Amino acid sequence: MESCDGMVRSYYIYRFVTPNCPVNKFASVQLSGSSCAALPLTRSRRRSRRRELPPSMETPPEGYRRNVGICLVNPSKKIFTASRINIPDTWQMPQGGAGEGEDLMNAAMRELREETGVTSAEFVAEAPYWLTYDFPPQARERLSRRWGTNYKGQTQKWFLFKFTGKEEEINLLGDGSETPEFKDWAWLLPERVLELAVEFKKPVYEQVMKVFGPYLQADADEDSAAQNETESTPV
Repeated sequence: MESCDGMVRSYYIYRFVTPNCPVNKFASVQLSGSSCAALPLTRSRRRSRRRELPPSMETPPEGYRRNVGICLVNPSKKIFTASRINIPDTWQMPQGGAGEGEDLMNAAMRELREETGVTSAEFVAEAPYWLTYDFPPQARERLSRRWGTNYKGQTQKWFLFKFTGKEEEINLLGDGSETPEFKDWAWLLPERVLELAVEFKKPVYEQVMKVFGPYLQADADEDSAAQNETESTPV
């Protein structure tokens, strides 16, 4: 059995009992794919745990656009965050729509490439349920005209990736296949990502930090290195 130091980098989702894992302020939801002294639940207990979640969390709810979100972290456990071109002073993690029938992992990798140019990324974990937010009225009206739809909001499946390339790879023009969405980017601590998120997305971002909290908690030997690293923080 592996210790709490590692992460099982597997696409499959498991639910675990974790009696001996350290807890931090973000880690109230068990990370899918974590190996923290984990004991797989039996089939009957998996069914019992699944019933505890509202149906809308296990499956995408009706009336919402299917979407993927990408939490990209660097070796210092800081999160890639970028500012929107069309919404002043708003920063967010990459995200984008998933086509009908499109594999969600592939959709996440595609959106990351289209929006940031990043292809050097290693899969770490997938959130075990969907997270949903409603559009504000004005945004809903504008997006309905653009898309020719009437979505109430977006329902998202979130993926955690580790950036394995060099920063020169990051290009906010993306891969050239889509219109650029961002103008600046930075590696930020989870607390700062939450502070800079647009208000209607903050509840989803809080859940993302809880789900991926065990990985975002830096190791003790990384803390001192992170203190010496100059963080590019938006003003």
